[in-house]
Amino acid sequence: MPGHLDPRLLRAFVTVAEELHFTRAAVRLHTAQQALSRDVRRLERELGAELFVRTTRQVTLTPDGERLLPYARRVLRAQEELLAAFDQARPLLVDLNSPGLVTPRRVLLRARELAPGHELMARYESGLTGAAGELLAGRLDASFGRFAGLDPALRAGLAHQPVRYEPMAVVLPEDHRLASRAEVPLAELAGETVYAGAGNPRTPEWTGLARLLFEGRGIEIAPPAPLAVGEEEFQRVMARTRTPVLAVVGFPALPTMVSRPLVDPVPLSPVSLVWRKGLTHPALDALRRAAARLAAEEGWLRRPAGGWIPATDDVLMVSRH
Repeated sequence: MPGHLDPRLLRAFVTVAEELHFTRAAVRLHTAQQALSRDVRRLERELGAELFVRTTRQVTLTPDGERLLPYARRVLRAQEELLAAFDQARPLLVDLNSPGLVTPRRVLLRARELAPGHELMARYESGLTGAAGELLAGRLDASFGRFAGLDPALRAGLAHQPVRYEPMAVVLPEDHRLASRAEVPLAELAGETVYAGAGNPRTPEWTGLARLLFEGRGIEIAPPAPLAVGEEEFQRVMARTRTPVLAVVGFPALPTMVSRPLVDPVPLSPVSLVWRKGLTHPALDALRRAAARLAAEEGWLRRPAGGWIPATDDVLMVSRH
């Protein structure tokens, strides 16, 4: 028996044991499948035991694998607790996606009030898909977005807390035929082409939500536009293309464009607070408390009458991980 086991090998083993699938486990660990297989084989050599039965159709635990699993989980849990005990003072890095999104910013500001002794650092870089890999790799601590829009293999390594059903809107050129309306019924967008982030590798969860919303309503998703980094560039590109933009209520107005709520039905963007499973930090606790308090105070998790949300999102928004 070895005198020392690399915790990375144990984590590889536990992840494969939970997924019973090397490809899904590799995605969850944000690593290559070949590297993951090497780690598992190395652990088997060091223990002198076969841990998995591998066939072309399935992966199953051997009796030795079943015996190792609870011990490995305890070791990893102890390691996480030890690291967390010495990691509490570091800043918590939170991706708010865009300065124009009201909900994440309000949660962050409330969390800073609840935990004045801890530093919560904001960044504005990506959608939830773009943030997920950073979360799993430990380079980012929390983000916000549509949890159901993530690949299931990514969701397996992440935890989430539902925060808000955010009503959606459409941003229109000032002289658009619907710009004079106080609200825009979805049926009135039939025949229109609407920008919803198509082609942006960081936000496919938003494009996927738009696709489900537009399906059967005669609304097309606009083809990819130049990927604009930063609020000013996004505003400039959208003002130039004059394409209607799918957004949320409260999103800042773009130059020469107006924002109108969507109705009949009221489409809802499901927003969750998302972090890596096993992460412990007092500032994360404050972020979660802030989200829960704001949701309770302002009814963020009350579904409006006639609200629309995909069934997959509905299931995850009533569950907590």
